[in-house]
Amino acid sequence: MDRVTFVEMCDARLRLVRAEADMTQDAMAYAIGMSKKTLVDIEKGRRTLGWSGAVALCACFPNSQVLAAAFDGSPLGILPVMARDGAPVPTPASGGLWWETVASNESYIIEQNTISQHYRLLTHDRTWVAASFDIDDLMPTFNSIERD
Repeated sequence: MDRVTFVEMCDARLRLVRAEADMTQDAMAYAIGMSKKTLVDIEKGRRTLGWSGAVALCACFPNSQVLAAAFDGSPLGILPVMARDGAPVPTPASGGLWWETVASNESYIIEQNTISQHYRLLTHDRTWVAASFDIDDLMPTFNSIERD
């Protein structure tokens, strides 16, 4: 998928995402960083979100079922690839300088941030699952077995 198609798909679903979130046009415009007039124009097909607006929409509504249905899952996973013009997004072999692995099993990894001390739960392909300042919040998922 290219950026143009991505933006067009977001444009076409903006009103549905707003309805799904039960937001007014004023609230939605504020959430994604534009004027109400611009939002109305986009909803009426007279303007476009553009790349930045489409990214903002997806980032502000990561759990939208409307967007998930349109992109066959969360669009957040494809944004880094589109942002790099199709080039693969490097993933570090470890958590890097700021992360220390504190637990690992066949499905998940728990890392702790060395600065903030919060924890993150990742799959082995480094997909983010959850985060918390209390490791016990992550343990039910960590102890479950991920099935493909």
